[in-house]
Amino acid sequence: MKLILRWLINSAALCLLPYLIPGIVISNFYTAIIAALVIGLINAIVRPILFILSLPITILTLGLFTLVLNALLFWLASTIVKGFEVHGFAAAFFGALVFWLISWFGNALLKTK
Repeated sequence: MKLILRWLINSAALCLLPYLIPGIVISNFYTAIIAALVIGLINAIVRPILFILSLPITILTLGLFTLVLNALLFWLASTIVKGFEVHGFAAAFFGALVFWLISWFGNALLKTK
């Protein structure tokens, strides 16, 4: 049940992004649900591999390269899902950052219950 609630929170966060970040377009809530699923799968499968491969540069930049990696994975999800568009790296960077903040806050509310 909590997994479905987290999925819906992430979908709602994706629906808020076009209003907060220029350069992000989501056509409807169904697209946000699919995009949230794709982002979750990318973060579960691709992100750990890329994190290990980029570990030297992550250490060199004191962890700031992780933000770039998150932006690239967010951008990758937009290329996979039709109706979810991210125009440019800056939109991907700030979109991933705001998406993480909203998701973190929503998931923290689930843990307090």
